Amino acid sequence: MTARSAESTRSLTYSLTMLFVVACTAPAPSVSNSANMSVGQTSRSQIARGRYLVIEHGCGDCHSTGVPSPLADGWLAGLADTDSGFVVGPFRTRPRNLTPDNATGLGRFSERQIFNAIRYGLRPGETPDVEITSSVPGEGNFPLHPKYLAPPMPWIAYRNMSDADLLAIASYLRHGLKPVRHRVKDSDGPPDFWVGTYTVDKVGPYPAPAFPAATESGQR
Repeated sequence: MTARSAESTRSLTYSLTMLFVVACTAPAPSVSNSANMSVGQTSRSQIARGRYLVIEHGCGDCHSTGVPSPLADGWLAGLADTDSGFVVGPFRTRPRNLTPDNATGLGRFSERQIFNAIRYGLRPGETPDVEITSSVPGEGNFPLHPKYLAPPMPWIAYRNMSDADLLAIASYLRHGLKPVRHRVKDSDGPPDFWVGTYTVDKVGPYPAPAFPAATESGQR
């Protein structure tokens, strides 16, 4: 082998080695909050992303009638025993049917209404089918008298997820599930019972404050 050939071989070997290192250490692709991930543009990958998030966030733990698994009957079909549920003060709340059944589930609601429910905690039936421009009741197009989801639903923990992730969840619930006819008994309490719970001084501002906040360290 000539000196030039040996040098070419070493160069090629180095290039392939670096390519392998880069490929193995590159971050996994993620769903970004991009303009093309809009309501109505549903893809199989978006639905799969929503499925992953629903499983990872434990939605089936409360909203399934049996084993919280997509392999089990009753996956996301709501509380099985409608006389049970979560007791909050004098009231009992019951996890609803999240499958796209028109009569007993989410089938009559749009992806935008489901998105608004998770982002702002607004009950889908009283949620406008529009992009909400404020989080303060009566400002912008946020309802003046909002009807919130009951406190056991941890939407406050989910609201800072990206738009793309929330839309993926909505897409999975609308297009990735078979509808199941199962009516869950309404939760107790008047429709506006929860309004006083969701004030800024109790749940914190939205969106989340920039990092670092007063209790955080910005040092590396």
